[in-house]
Amino acid sequence: MGFLSMLGGAGGASSKIRQEPRLLAAAESSSPADSFQTGGPWAEVSLSGPSRAGVLVNERTTLSLPAVMQAVRILSGVFAMVPLHYCSHDNGGTHKLLDDPLYSLMNGRPNDAQSRYAFREILMSDILMTGNFYAYVSRDQFMRPVALTRLDPFAVQVYQSFDQATGQTMFYDATLPDGTSQRFPSRDIWAVTGMSRNGLQGLNPVAYMREAFGESIATAAYVQNYWRNNGQPPVTLTTDKKVDPDVRAAIKADWKTYVAGVHNAGEPVVLGQGLKADYMPVNNKDGQLVETRTMQVLDIARAWGVPPHLIFELSKATFGNIEQQSLEFVIYHLGPHFARVADSAAHAFAASGCLFSHDPSDLVKGGFLDRAQGVSSLRNAGVISTDEARNNFNLNPVADGTGQDRWQPVNMGIAGQPAPAQPPGA
Repeated sequence: MGFLSMLGGAGGASSKIRQEPRLLAAAESSSPADSFQTGGPWAEVSLSGPSRAGVLVNERTTLSLPAVMQAVRILSGVFAMVPLHYCSHDNGGTHKLLDDPLYSLMNGRPNDAQSRYAFREILMSDILMTGNFYAYVSRDQFMRPVALTRLDPFAVQVYQSFDQATGQTMFYDATLPDGTSQRFPSRDIWAVTGMSRNGLQGLNPVAYMREAFGESIATAAYVQNYWRNNGQPPVTLTTDKKVDPDVRAAIKADWKTYVAGVHNAGEPVVLGQGLKADYMPVNNKDGQLVETRTMQVLDIARAWGVPPHLIFELSKATFGNIEQQSLEFVIYHLGPHFARVADSAAHAFAASGCLFSHDPSDLVKGGFLDRAQGVSSLRNAGVISTDEARNNFNLNPVADGTGQDRWQPVNMGIAGQPAPAQPPGA
């Protein structure tokens, strides 16, 4: 299928163009302020809105939950800290291509508006909150990428075409930051897909887990309403006398004006006409309100794969293996995100024989004593030099240059060869 026919939306006899179904979590409300993301002309289907708990679930209301905010913040923030190296890989090993423009693009200035950290943070935040990240790729006259501009995930619609001879081809209907909308081939849009069921679009966590988030939002609303009423349970005013409807309405209005509410807490109540106030029992302890909120925090931790102690759910924390837990966080929770972004960048930009690779070594250094023993072992075994060992602790190289020498253990030799002769007096 030719390029012009692809942009025109028409395929050949052996190709078919299909629009991928959207699964959004934009706000279904009358005010654009109800959502941090504003959809473009390509946004079609939304699965957000009221949950079975009767509350609106969208990005804004979900992020209002402290556990959600912390989960997104810890994952996106730590992800943004880790450098993304552009490397060549051959029989001699892996070598960082520090002078390559792609290295500067990923580790220097992705664009004129955002720092490296800010760009990576919004990249991961988009994946966590919407399931997809999209960036427009600006290129120079030699078609080399020179800038990456983040696009609103809800303003990008994914299309695919399939040709039996050439395979699958992706292109995107996108609204750019200047408000213009256009169809772009895949070389102009860098797409990073979260967990997916079709490999083309990521699943939207807010939409798919709307009911779980709705429970947490509804519980938070209940607590807010309870304290707004000064922690007072519902009350019933009863009397043995006959009370006309207009009088009942007046008594109810007076009670709400002079007694109910936070500002009237502690006010004396004078009841006439034989009225008695009966408070309806509300026992949050028997209702296990605290336990319910704890379980909801654990559900949020499961939703994004964050260890509970990192979102400050410490009810079962022992702190006896915090270093091991931190290592598991890097391997099992951040590791898939590292691989997802690095492979997507390599697929979109890397030359043949090159790849992108995250370096999370700063996250797994451990305590000072463990680091010192490990670095010392590597230096004594001749794996690293003294200068390289000093670099692990941000120390300058040895001034006279002797720190570049690597040590060689005298009691070791090459496997299968005779041991070297010992010098006299050894």
